Amino acid sequence: MVKKHFLFTILLAAMLLPGVARADEGMWLLSLIGKNYADMQKHGLRLTPEDIYSVNSSCIKDAIVGLGNNGRPFAHFCTGEIISDQGLMTTNHHCGYGKLQEHSTVEHDYLRDGFWAYSKNEELPNPGLTASILVRMEDVTDRVRSQLSDEMSEADRDRAIKEISEKITAEATKGTYYEANVSPMFNGNQFFLFVHVIYKDVRLVGAPPSSMGNFGGDADNWSWPRHTCDFSMFRIYSAPDGSPAEYNVSNVPLKPKHHLPISIRELNNGDYSMVLGFPGSTDRFMTSYELDETMNITNKLIHELRTIKINILKKAMKESQETRIKYASKYANCSNYWKYTAEQNKALKALNTMQVKLDLENDYRKWSKGKLPKYADALSLISDAVSRRAPYMAANVYVADGLLTGPELPFKAYRLGLAIERALGEEDYDAQLAQIEAIRASAAEFYKDYEADVERDIMKGYFDYVYSHIEARYIPNFMKVVDKRKGLFASNKGIDNFSKLVDNMFDNSFFATKAAFERFLRNPDLKKLHNDPIFVAGQQSYEKYIEIHEQIPSSVRDDLRRGTRDFTDGLLQMNAGQRLMAPDANSTIRCTYGNVKAYSPADGVDYSFYTTMAGVMQKEDPDDPEFVVPERLKKLYKEGDFGRYANSKGQLPTCFITTNDITGGNSGSPVINARGELIGLAFDGNGEAMSGDIDFEENLQRCICLDSRYLLWVIDKYAGAQNLIDEMTIVK
Repeated sequence: MVKKHFLFTILLAAMLLPGVARADEGMWLLSLIGKNYADMQKHGLRLTPEDIYSVNSSCIKDAIVGLGNNGRPFAHFCTGEIISDQGLMTTNHHCGYGKLQEHSTVEHDYLRDGFWAYSKNEELPNPGLTASILVRMEDVTDRVRSQLSDEMSEADRDRAIKEISEKITAEATKGTYYEANVSPMFNGNQFFLFVHVIYKDVRLVGAPPSSMGNFGGDADNWSWPRHTCDFSMFRIYSAPDGSPAEYNVSNVPLKPKHHLPISIRELNNGDYSMVLGFPGSTDRFMTSYELDETMNITNKLIHELRTIKINILKKAMKESQETRIKYASKYANCSNYWKYTAEQNKALKALNTMQVKLDLENDYRKWSKGKLPKYADALSLISDAVSRRAPYMAANVYVADGLLTGPELPFKAYRLGLAIERALGEEDYDAQLAQIEAIRASAAEFYKDYEADVERDIMKGYFDYVYSHIEARYIPNFMKVVDKRKGLFASNKGIDNFSKLVDNMFDNSFFATKAAFERFLRNPDLKKLHNDPIFVAGQQSYEKYIEIHEQIPSSVRDDLRRGTRDFTDGLLQMNAGQRLMAPDANSTIRCTYGNVKAYSPADGVDYSFYTTMAGVMQKEDPDDPEFVVPERLKKLYKEGDFGRYANSKGQLPTCFITTNDITGGNSGSPVINARGELIGLAFDGNGEAMSGDIDFEENLQRCICLDSRYLLWVIDKYAGAQNLIDEMTIVK
């Protein structure tokens, strides 16, 4: 699934040569796509730039949705698209997975069985889920940079940017219900204003069973060919006047300015494809110094740590349906990045990305001679900063991923404990009671998807691994009772391994179970809280995390930021007038364009550009949970009733691949043809080019997409949701 996908390739070594043909690299800002228009037409586009982005007229951007959460509405975790004039929206199954999990019970297992609303009153609300639609964007670089100077410290620069950005966003939203933010581009060399309308009533409409929506699981993740029916459906609601509103029974389906018609036309190799969405982050201006750190510390250690959790959860979820429901979303989030880190390292090595970076840096050094000192000094600043922070990077991963987010109970206990401290410090009794009730609600949400035995095993595995690998100076005190490093620590409690330590913690903690925590809340006591072993573990782990970051000299961060900003600025100048360069992804809306295209990843290996339902049956394995095929799907396949969704060969297409440039946050993005019609949903990238976040590989990089015909067939034939089919605009 697309969470971290995939400027530099071999092409960059020759990027100074005018007239070099460009690959399909580039996540382009919508207001600037006119600069790419001629190239987009060469790829096959039949629309005008105004058909894609316009402030005053209905256009495609009005149908593109950024999915976020209250409190972080601009940190879009996925993309969706509106496909009817009643606010109906599609996105990926894995984007809706958490909401399916929240609504699931043993009696109503929507993860296992799927969910379909056959009328609007059956649609399920999702508090906290937001849907952002871009109103307009504007280049505000001159206004921001007028407040900046090269002589400023990084802290003063940040304050100045914050002050002018707040002024700009206030002006842009005055007298409206819009929300806005100013986002830096090209590592702080440019700035753009984005104005959105953010809807807060988004209801679950439908999704196939996980056996279809996640068909292939970890085995197929980041690979082609794929046969995954990766979609879910939501509906955006507004207040009766069309304005955003929290969930209310009086709200009405959104009347969008534009919705995407859905094409069921034949798809051919070479057809134009365009993806609009909210890509999360790329690092294509990363230097060789940072690349080495990413490969040999960050990716390596995260993969090793998450392997522990993956193995524990797999076993527990296989043994119990209830456990599977509780941990399904957590497992998916963990396993996705777990595989990504391994696949990215493999691709970076295979494509010799380090040498690509070194060649680019040599070209940059030649260019920077005789230029302003800041350009000549940029790479030295970056190199020195990365070298100076190296001692802290491994420790940061071990503590952050190994102690704070791997096991979930200690850090949750610490956060609940802080809330209890604040509540007990309240002088007003009613205020204290209100805060205790809020704590009870937060705990109930946590314990709903928690099992003590599973968490116990995860803590044992992580504590043992972290203790055995981290530098001794970064080991929290609560772990030092275990004498695994001979002569390092003395065991003073008769505890000689982490299995015993964790068992002891669970036996003596009121955080271990929901019932024990409820009993504590009825008579909370600060002394008991501060002596609770799981609270102490969370507290000390967090304090160690802060300690590590505080030990990194502020000059390291400042030098790295300044060096990166100047290096990027230099690359832009070095490249000026010869080729366009796109800014790194940063959760702002982008447009990428390319073509449907087959590829050959290795000698003697040729991949078609599409797959069919036949491949689902060929992969079926009832003994492997990743390749189970629902009985109803098998029955429909055997009957061969593909209706109007079959291709000219009588096959039901399932997925296809394009050359579009995507990354995390693009999950669920619409794949649009030359006429502006939906032909599929982007959901993944291919492992051979998993280096793409750092280095776009123009020959191998592919965007893996769900075919719109498979999506419609499932809604129509599998689910029988004619109510949904009827409100879409389907074209052939």
